[in-house]
Amino acid sequence: MVFKSNSSPYDLANLNVLVVDDQEDVRRGLNRLISTLGCKVSMSHSAEDALKILSRKPVDIVFTDLKMDGMSGEELLKEINQRWANIVVVLITGHGTIELAVKCLRNGASHFITKPFDNKEILKFVERAGYGILAEKLSLQRTKKKSIPIIAVDRKMKEVLELVERVAPQKIPVLIEGASGTGKELIAHEIHNRSRVKDKPFLAINCIALPDTLLDSELFGYRKGAFTGAIKDTIGLFEQANGGTVFLDEASSMSPLFQGKLLRVLQEKKVRPLGQNTERKVDFRIIAASNKNLSELVKKGEFREDLYYRLQVVKVSIPTLTQRRACIPALAEYFLKKAVSEFFYDDYPSPNISPSAMEELQNHTWSGNVRELENTIQRALIIQKGDKILPSHLGLTDNNLIAESLLGEEFTSYEESKQRVIENFQRQYVQNILEQTNGNISKAAEMCGLTRAALQRILKKLSL
Repeated sequence: MVFKSNSSPYDLANLNVLVVDDQEDVRRGLNRLISTLGCKVSMSHSAEDALKILSRKPVDIVFTDLKMDGMSGEELLKEINQRWANIVVVLITGHGTIELAVKCLRNGASHFITKPFDNKEILKFVERAGYGILAEKLSLQRTKKKSIPIIAVDRKMKEVLELVERVAPQKIPVLIEGASGTGKELIAHEIHNRSRVKDKPFLAINCIALPDTLLDSELFGYRKGAFTGAIKDTIGLFEQANGGTVFLDEASSMSPLFQGKLLRVLQEKKVRPLGQNTERKVDFRIIAASNKNLSELVKKGEFREDLYYRLQVVKVSIPTLTQRRACIPALAEYFLKKAVSEFFYDDYPSPNISPSAMEELQNHTWSGNVRELENTIQRALIIQKGDKILPSHLGLTDNNLIAESLLGEEFTSYEESKQRVIENFQRQYVQNILEQTNGNISKAAEMCGLTRAALQRILKKLSL
């Protein structure tokens, strides 16, 4: 994959939006608003003109007024559904046409907004729908290219990609540091894929999984009969790389003895296979990764200082998922599309992540980072039965609701703490019910076993 500087496939700058309205002030207002997200926005004064634009260039989301001279928004929706089924259509309506808008929702529209506009509502919708669209595109690319995209929406991950872009072409050692599950091997792959030797092998080994003897044989190779079970000559990874990349994962777990052996290989670029007296020249680029701070281990005497400086000519530090929460919606949408394609048949209808579920994902503390988020999305996909993933499907608060509700800097009384837990339960419960009933308060009240008035009091209390 090729990244432009300061860009990633999940930038909303890759999203194409068309605004269709016969009122110029509405067109320009939506253009200015949606452009703040970085999207490419086009404008059209009529449905007929919009169809010409759609025929000429790709569009991901269409905002269209319902009532226009000539072809109506309802007719434009029908035409788009027939010719460009993947385009998301949002209807712009006045209060007098809400019933018509609801009818259009049944006929394939994704959303409708009423005049006067709620800017936050529009921006949230474009973000949510946009990440879903980009996830679908990347899922298709991944299937075709067998590659995994790096999702960099926030500033910190964009800075990581900028550093990767600068260091990749140079054949110098790179040290990648980051907590478990942040994607260190993915970054190592990206460095290799952007290098001048991307057509050469990328060979990875997890140092923590192997004792010294096996690390020796895997990296250096061995001769037949060098040890019990050595039934033939075997070339080690350093030699197999043949000008490519060797990735040492969890390098902090290497013993002091093996650290010395690795240092010599990096200095001399020669290896001696087990059971052989002569050395062989090797050519490889080394990329190491650690979930521990190697400089701190050096200070403690637990890691060789000379090897540390050999490995970290350039250091890439990956932020935790909690430090890059802006990436969570895009990651969640990508993992959802990826899981659907892996677990189900081709035409399986992918559910949507509900707004309250997405909010819970963004507020959760991800100790397992990106790997934990992917597992959570996979679990939710399997558990849910409808067309939406709700907070209850995520499994993030079922066992920790009380504990998470009591987190805070100051001690609170028993009654205050109990009230906080109750409010958290009410909020999650009511949000789930409302999403299942598409906001129908009467139906939601009936499902809850409450009167409509009682449910409305709860909604008002929780500011929902």
